[in-house]
Amino acid sequence: MQENQDKFLALLGRPPARLTAEQAAWSLNCQSHDIPILVAARLLRPLGNPAANGSKYFSTAEIQELAKDRSWLAKITHTLSQHWQKKNARKRLGSRAAKNSASGAPTS
Repeated sequence: MQENQDKFLALLGRPPARLTAEQAAWSLNCQSHDIPILVAARLLRPLGNPAANGSKYFSTAEIQELAKDRSWLAKITHTLSQHWQKKNARKRLGSRAAKNSASGAPTS
């Protein structure tokens, strides 16, 4: 079905009016797992009022407009960088604590 959609949209000569999270990620040159981070940081707004675990769609026009804004792009870059730095730091701390408990060393 995706191939048929691509052909149809190519005939129209314009992108679809709304994008899935994956398509929004492609448009912004980031990963699809980054989209929930940007939504949580209120840097992206899904259309409507979707459930927390529901499919989210984004306005193509809004994404294209935001992608032209250099300061907004800097904000999302910083937000994503900070998120992954914190997540990796927590993972490192967790693995150190596990090593220390396995070796019998006191944890601090």
